[in-house]
Amino acid sequence: MRVPFNRVTSAVDSARSTLTALADALGADGLAAAARCPGLLATVDQHAAAVRDSLEADDRPLTPAALAGYVEGVSAAARDHGWTPPTGPVDWSDPDWLLTRLLAVHALAQDLDGAGHPADAA
Repeated sequence: MRVPFNRVTSAVDSARSTLTALADALGADGLAAAARCPGLLATVDQHAAAVRDSLEADDRPLTPAALAGYVEGVSAAARDHGWTPPTGPVDWSDPDWLLTRLLAVHALAQDLDGAGHPADAA
């Protein structure tokens, strides 16, 4: 079955939009904090490995679309349990599980884009 080109383009745009929103909310500050704090960097790396394992267990390659779907699913489940996204700067000295997981997804997306690992920013 062939998928019309406009639907493929729409899916790619949607994935980019999701990952861009994640980058805007957490990206630069979170990755900078991880580059400065070895403990946070190690935790982000562990979360990134868990995300990769989760996607690979579903036989899904690591792509922007897969990462965006993961972000949307995890965020929706968290909102269903009362979580609200941060409205201001995040205290990266003690982030919660979800923010660390989302930062890990952002780091994976950066790796796909060739932007490198958070430790490379140090």
